[in-house]
Order: sequence, then structure tokens, then C-alpha cells
Amino acid sequence: MSNKRRNAKKGTSNDSLVTFAQRSTVIAVILSLVAVVALGKLAWIQLFDGSSTAEAATKSRTVPRTLRAQRGRILDANGMVLAQSLERYTIVGSPKAAGDFVPVACTQQTKRYCHEINGKPLGVSGPAAVARLLAPELGLNAMELGAQLSGKGSYVIIKKDVTPQVKRSIDKLNLAGVISAELSNQRSYPHGDLMGSLIGGVDATGKGVAGIEYMENGLLTGKDGYEIYQQGGQGQQIPGTETQSKQPVNGKDVRLTIDGDVQWYVQKALADGKATYQAGWAMAVVQDCATGQIIALADTENRSAGSVEAKMNPPLVVTQTFEPGSIGKTITLSGMLQENVRHMTDQFTVPDHLKFDGQEYRDANNHKPERWTMAGILQNSSNVGMVMASDKYTDQMRYDYLTKFGIGQPSGLGLQGESRGLLTSPQAWDRRTRNTVLFGQGYATNAIQLTNAISTIANKGVRNSQSLIKTVTDVDGKTNQETAKQPVRVIDEQVAGQVMNGMESVAEKFKNVASVDGYRVASKTGTAEVPGKNGGLTSIVSDWSGIIPADNPRFVVTVVMKDPQGTFGGLTAGPVFAQIGEFLMQKYEVPPSSPRTDAIPVEW
Repeated sequence: MSNKRRNAKKGTSNDSLVTFAQRSTVIAVILSLVAVVALGKLAWIQLFDGSSTAEAATKSRTVPRTLRAQRGRILDANGMVLAQSLERYTIVGSPKAAGDFVPVACTQQTKRYCHEINGKPLGVSGPAAVARLLAPELGLNAMELGAQLSGKGSYVIIKKDVTPQVKRSIDKLNLAGVISAELSNQRSYPHGDLMGSLIGGVDATGKGVAGIEYMENGLLTGKDGYEIYQQGGQGQQIPGTETQSKQPVNGKDVRLTIDGDVQWYVQKALADGKATYQAGWAMAVVQDCATGQIIALADTENRSAGSVEAKMNPPLVVTQTFEPGSIGKTITLSGMLQENVRHMTDQFTVPDHLKFDGQEYRDANNHKPERWTMAGILQNSSNVGMVMASDKYTDQMRYDYLTKFGIGQPSGLGLQGESRGLLTSPQAWDRRTRNTVLFGQGYATNAIQLTNAISTIANKGVRNSQSLIKTVTDVDGKTNQETAKQPVRVIDEQVAGQVMNGMESVAEKFKNVASVDGYRVASKTGTAEVPGKNGGLTSIVSDWSGIIPADNPRFVVTVVMKDPQGTFGGLTAGPVFAQIGEFLMQKYEVPPSSPRTDAIPVEW
């Protein structure tokens, strides 16, 4: 090789070395600058920004958790649970955390938080490993669960309404941060269709939307609590890091005045009566005379509490209005006696039909002119007799006493769907309506109102406010009695006693079909034409409202039936009343009645 070529090669090598040295120097300078910046940043953090950085790190680990309050229970008068919230959980997974999951092999040191199945390693990681552990506890398919956990989100609902036992089993899988459980109270109704529509139901959030659940939602709903704590890398709570908490306050227990045993029996009696008389429907109310408490509120449209049907349909006994028919004569008679325009012994010769003020009125049965007292007009349920006796009973008096007895007035129970009925002012009455209101036509009421009207007579002329809620008990066990409105006197005690006397004579007329052995009964029957499916007066409502025992009133029972075969209330609703009355006397061990000795004459 020539010297020239050797010198050229040597020059090239020297240039490469110089270039390499220059590049190394530049890199060294850059790395030095990076190191200086990093050290400077570290020094800044340590000397000046350490507390704020630590605060930010703590804040990122701090999470709040809601502590759910439990909804209060609904109980019957005897303490039987009608609605309660059961402890249930919603199992939630984090697909993001599941994707990073690596099972911990079980050793002597890791046995408290390791992962295996039947003593064997899982053999996989990620969502598949989580699914293999979790699926057997929830009764799910492991492959499907693995697919569900393979997404990128941080929240997916795996299963709802999981029992506490299953939740505890899941806790032992050591999947904190991947799988969590959220408390959710499942509403349970142990007695199905026992007053189902009356109890109502709750929505998906646990809020009352129908029936008692809605009416008393404010009392039944508790107040959620919370806790704030720090979590570790896997989402688990770091012990001792709780910074703030407030315990939940559970809802209050609401005890009804309704006796579940009576309610069950009344529902059965109504179902039997509907079948026997092939009625369209049947309903009944049982009320304590002295207190105004509702003991039973039933109809034949049975629905399970909590069901869609129960939430969508208030009880028929609450919503259905009707003309009471001849039961309304008790209100008319009470007003006439109280205003001193008639006496129970007043004498009349009563035909079976009458033309008055251009209108014709008829009794239900054809009969020759009868010599009846006012007590006899009531006993024989004479429309004609009531019109004849009303010459001094003004339109305003007729309206006032209907109103005083609660007709056309809200019951005050607060139930969804309750109709106040229809009672127009006397100024709106035509020549016929002003007289039909005397015998229970020309206005509409419901079974609740009608029961309280008769209960006013049974309670010596004093009208109580009706009630469905007996007591309310908070989480500390403190029980408060529901405050009733002040009772109102409607008629004098003497007048009430005279009307009761007349009603006892009515009951004696039906003793062969609607009596209760050993007990005196005071009652009134009713039958009224009502609109049918075609809108015409093609349907019949038959009713019976009775006081038992008549000599020492305890209960008023009202039974109403739509289109029963047998038509008249005394022959259809009456026997159902007797069946319910007998049960009440036995259940509450009411002493037998003393003989009747003071009957007011019904004829002259």
C-alpha cells in the first residue's frame, strides 16, 4: 500500500474519533442538564412543595362511600310484618382493574390474601382469573363473566340482589379493587295479596310510589350516611385512614290500625260472597266505633303488594263511588229528629207510590197503604214514607246533615285515588233530586265515608276522624301515637239512640238471613241503580251497613256488592255482613248481648 493511501485512511479514522468524541460530549452535557433539572425539581419538591404534593397524593387515594339507610317496616295492628327491607347487595366489577389482575400464589406468607381454587393455582391472570374465582359464588358462567370483565371501563354491574351470605363469601376471595359490593335494600312483602293495593309499592330507587308506601314515604325513608377513607392500589380500604363518617339513620316503622287476621277473613268472605251471588265485585270496611280506626279495608280486586298492578291500581274500596240507596235514610232520619221536625212515633198512612210536586216516587215493593210510624218507615225502607215525612225538613237541612255526616267530604286518610264522592249544593237540586237525597239517591259516596256516617250514630252521635296509622316507631324504639283530629258532635246522644233503635228493628226483619247468634245488630240495607257498561242505569249496587253489638257498639261493618244475584242488599250483602260480624265477635271475645226490651213501635 502506498504512503498516500495509508495517510488517507489514517485521516479518516482520526475524523471519526473526533466526531464520536464530540457526540459523546453533547450527550454527556444533555444528561448532565437533565440530571441537574431532576435534582432541582426534587430539591424544590422536598424543600418547597413537599406538603402540597403529599396532599395531592393523599387526595387521589381518598374516596367517599355512601352508607345506605334501611327503609322502615309496615306492620299490622298486631305487629305482623307487611313490608320490610331485606339486606341485599349489587356486585360491581372494574374491567380496568380486572385486566391488570395478577393472582397471588399461595405460600405460608401469602395465605391470607392469595388466590387459588381447591388448593390449586389459577393458571391464568386478568379477567379470566377473576371470573374463575367469582363465577361459582354467583352461580354464573365463568366464560361469560370473563367476557363481561374484559372491557376498558371501571364500572360494570355483575349481579343484583345478592344475599349477605354470598357477599361474605365474595369478600373472602381477596378481589378488593376489582370486585365490590354496593348495599341495596330489597323491599319484601311477606303476605302477598293481603291488602296488596293498599300497601302499594316502591320504585327501583326504593321510593314509595303507591299505597301506604307512598302515603307514609316521609316516615319510612331513612337518611343515608357516609364514610371517607383512603384506598390502596387494589382499591382496598387502608386501615386507620378513615377521616370522616356519618352513620345512616334508618326509616321509621309504621304500624297500621288494620288487623291482619280480620283483613284476611274479610277478603275471604268477600270472595265467597262474590262467587255465591255472582257479583261483579264486592268490598267491605270494618271500623272501630269508639276510635274511628279502620280494622279492615278490603275488596275482591286482590293484587300482590309491590307488583306493577298494585302500584298502578289503588284499592277499589277507596276509589269506587256509588249511590248508597236506603242506607242514606238513616242520615235523613237523624236530621229530622235533631231538628225536631219529626219524632220516631209520628204516625203515617203510607201508600206504595206517591205523586208530589210533579214527580212520582215508589217503594221497592208493591203494598197496600200501611200504618207506619217513623220507625216503621225506616224498618220497611219506604221511599214514599220519607218524602211524606219531609214537609218541614228544608233543602238546606238535607244538605247540611249529609255534609255533617261526612258525605262528599274527604275521609282524611290520605289514600291515593280516594274520591270524595259527589254532593251538589241545594241550589243545584231540581224538583226530583231534592227528594231523592232523602233516601240515598242523587249523590255519591264511597264505602269509607258511608261507614263513618253509620259509626257516628253508633258512637252516640259523635263523628270521629278515621285513621289507618296507629303508631310510628323510630330506630331508637320510641313510639308515637298518631294524633287524631278532634271528634265532632253531629246529633245528640238521645237522637242517636233513637235511630239505633229503629235500625235494630231493620236488622230484626232480616234475622233469618243476616243475624249473628247471641248478638243484637242495628243495620240498614240499601239498593240503588247505577250506570252500567252502556252508560244507562242498568246495574245495581246492593249494600248493608251494620252495628254490632247494638246494645254496646264495637264495630261498624259495611258490605257493598255490584250486580249480585238477589239484588236487594239485605239478601246479598247482609249475609256477608253476618259472616264477618260473627268472626269479629269470636276474635275479640265480645260478651253476648242482653235481650232487647225497648223497641219503638213500627206500626200504629
